[in-house]
Amino acid sequence: MNQVIDVGQRERSLETTGQISYLLHTIVAVGAVLPGVQASVALLLVAFIIDMVKKDDALGSWQESHFRWRIRSVLWAGGLYLLTSWLWLLLLVPGWVAWGIISIWFLYRVVRGWVNLNRRTPMPMPGGGHS
Repeated sequence: MNQVIDVGQRERSLETTGQISYLLHTIVAVGAVLPGVQASVALLLVAFIIDMVKKDDALGSWQESHFRWRIRSVLWAGGLYLLTSWLWLLLLVPGWVAWGIISIWFLYRVVRGWVNLNRRTPMPMPGGGHS
């Protein structure tokens, strides 16, 4: 049985998934940066799960790098938050500063990724290449 895969439909579906994921990431990232505007971590978990489930659909396309970018951004930010969480327990100000820097970095990654998605440009791979 031969199946015809509509590449245009696949690309549109992946792009829609990317738009939704970047939107959810943005809501959480802006909430992390602006005092008093905390978005639910559940939104970030939903975006992360969507990216993990759909990443294999993007294999071989320019959008594969966006799935990797979003997944790595969440993992790195989560790891950095955990690594610096002890600062909140010992000293409030260093914890606030550390988490502020991590949140700004995460927001930058989300905005940069979303801009590249809208330009239909892949994200850089670790080591400086493109996928």
